[in-house]
Amino acid sequence: MRAFENLAEWEKKAVFMCGVKPTLNTNHLFSDGTIDYRKPEEPMPGDLVAIRLRTGRFNVDKAILVANNVEYVMKRVESDIIFDYYEATIKVSNERVFYYFKVEIGKAIGYYNQIGATKDLNPYYNFQIMPGFKTPAWAKGAVMYQIYVDRFYNGDKSNDVLDDEYTYIGEHVNAVKDWGRYPAAMDVREFYGGDLKGVYDKLDYLESLGIEAIYLNPIFVSPSNHKYDIQDYDHVDPHFGVIVSDEGDVLSQDDKDNTHATRYIDRVTNPKNLEASDMFFAELVAEIHRRGMKVIIDGVFNHCGSFNKWLDREHIYSKSNAEYSPGAYEVAESPYNSFFKFYSNEWPNNDSYDGWWGHDTLPTLNYEESKKLEEYILNIGRKWVSPPFNVDGWRLDVAADLGHSAEYNHEFWRKFREVVKQANPNAIILAENYGDSYDWLQGDQWDTIMNYDAFMEPITWFLTGMEKHSDEYRPDSLGNPDYFFGAMRHNMARMGQQSYMISMNELSNHDHSRFLTRTNKMVGRTQTLGPEKASENVNKAVFKEAVVMQFTWPGAPTIYYGDEAGVCGFTDPDNRRTYPWGNEDKELIQFHKDIIKLHNENKVFRVGSYKALYSDYNLIAYARFTRDDAAVVIINNNDDERRIRVSLIEAGFGYDDDVEQIMVTFENGYSIDKLGYHLKNGWLDIGIRKTSAVVLRRLRW
Repeated sequence: MRAFENLAEWEKKAVFMCGVKPTLNTNHLFSDGTIDYRKPEEPMPGDLVAIRLRTGRFNVDKAILVANNVEYVMKRVESDIIFDYYEATIKVSNERVFYYFKVEIGKAIGYYNQIGATKDLNPYYNFQIMPGFKTPAWAKGAVMYQIYVDRFYNGDKSNDVLDDEYTYIGEHVNAVKDWGRYPAAMDVREFYGGDLKGVYDKLDYLESLGIEAIYLNPIFVSPSNHKYDIQDYDHVDPHFGVIVSDEGDVLSQDDKDNTHATRYIDRVTNPKNLEASDMFFAELVAEIHRRGMKVIIDGVFNHCGSFNKWLDREHIYSKSNAEYSPGAYEVAESPYNSFFKFYSNEWPNNDSYDGWWGHDTLPTLNYEESKKLEEYILNIGRKWVSPPFNVDGWRLDVAADLGHSAEYNHEFWRKFREVVKQANPNAIILAENYGDSYDWLQGDQWDTIMNYDAFMEPITWFLTGMEKHSDEYRPDSLGNPDYFFGAMRHNMARMGQQSYMISMNELSNHDHSRFLTRTNKMVGRTQTLGPEKASENVNKAVFKEAVVMQFTWPGAPTIYYGDEAGVCGFTDPDNRRTYPWGNEDKELIQFHKDIIKLHNENKVFRVGSYKALYSDYNLIAYARFTRDDAAVVIINNNDDERRIRVSLIEAGFGYDDDVEQIMVTFENGYSIDKLGYHLKNGWLDIGIRKTSAVVLRRLRW
């Protein structure tokens, strides 16, 4: 370390200013759960954990770690020209550890926890260690791709659903002959023919994008195209897989009795078709793994479908040539009677069963009154992450709804985690949930969530002013940085570092409008406005801003199939349009390839700390940084150019660092040409084009 008298004048000033007391430089205070500030990041019971706090150089008299109400005086273990680093070591047991930091300057006291520096401590946001909570390392910052199978690619026409093959919700199903046709307003029984062979055929494309994990919407036997009404959890739907036996007839025009749908019955109940489909899926997973990618499948365990073999409301399984036990709808003596909650004893054909949200096509599963059901579903959870299928995780549909009580819900997910992790310790358990997921993210249930509250919603409000279904426009939210950063701080803190670093960060998915459509600020749905309106007046520049944020924000950036190709759409079913093979927006695809490459080449976007740096109307900046690297992202969502000065010191940049622009987006395109800047006393002075995103990093020599 150089002597003070050998420092440059600006360095002497910096040291002097950091030493001025009793003013606390709150911007220099920092800690989080990354390896730079907590080691190990995911401790086991009995481990010693080194916890660090960054302060301004010579800025505090004392730093104290307060863990479970015990104070540990921290030792200054490292310093540089700008910061001091204090450390304390604690030993963890099986119990959770809640901690925060207290700093003293003279008689003044300040605190620091997940929400940042504060004079008045709110323990709601204290840091937390959950000994034994291990999340899959592969998922941290992993680039994911969500596929709604029926709409992605038709690789095998022999397994297509046929016109009149069976009836569903009062009408015959039909095959859509025009791949590019908009989904109908009542789309559930219309099939475009996408299948798992189609996924297999497009693996070269996904690999060329840079995808690291594929999330498949449900693939199990089901009568709908979305397949959230599972008919058979034990098998892949032959309409997505392989049809070996194809005997029987479709329904006649006016016939709505599925016992006459003998072609369908043979297709979905014949063991030859089910086994062949399962084995093809195993081959697909093996090929995906060979290419270095992972596979996540959809688990719908809160409810099943009225076609389910346990209920058999349509009498499909009782009419099968294969041997199946009678369904609970049919007879009181069914071995599956306890799987459902019946409100009367009126058999045969008892239609008094409990349906999710009152839907008789979605029977609620009755776990509390059926240990057999619980064991069955736990075995399903184990089966698909085990050989020969070896999938890499589950996405759990409406996971907070499962069970009749909150107590049982948590009990079930603890059991589910245990069996899945025993079978495949690296499998991810990723839940769909809206709202605070804190109680499920304590290391004993879910690994993480689909990140609505700390990603999709705040970004959508900030950049478009739109609600995620396109059901509302709120100009007070558009460009509001206080709402944006406030929502992010609160919800990221509630998730915890381990979970949000692997959270599924989507801009669009099968339940919400396409983000590109939200940029037109048009309130409505396909039923009221018509599907053509979803593509009118969209703003690709705003979309690119969102994508830049997606690939530089903590978590796993997840592309909803076709977003990268310019697909638009209102909320479901319009968001489930087909992938436009041959009509893609090639500029957007190349943009996604470049932003994925940027994400993958800069480790800081996977594992780095996060910090907000700057906020103004429609204008924000934030940083991702480690001790060895640093990057800053600036978003100008205004309709005019702006010039800003932003301090990068608190993000780990030096006073006179050189930085380089590695990507900029703008109204009519984007660029990955390098452009250099030099910091003056740690400040970046930069002009930002209108409706643009800029990504800069410390210059690498």
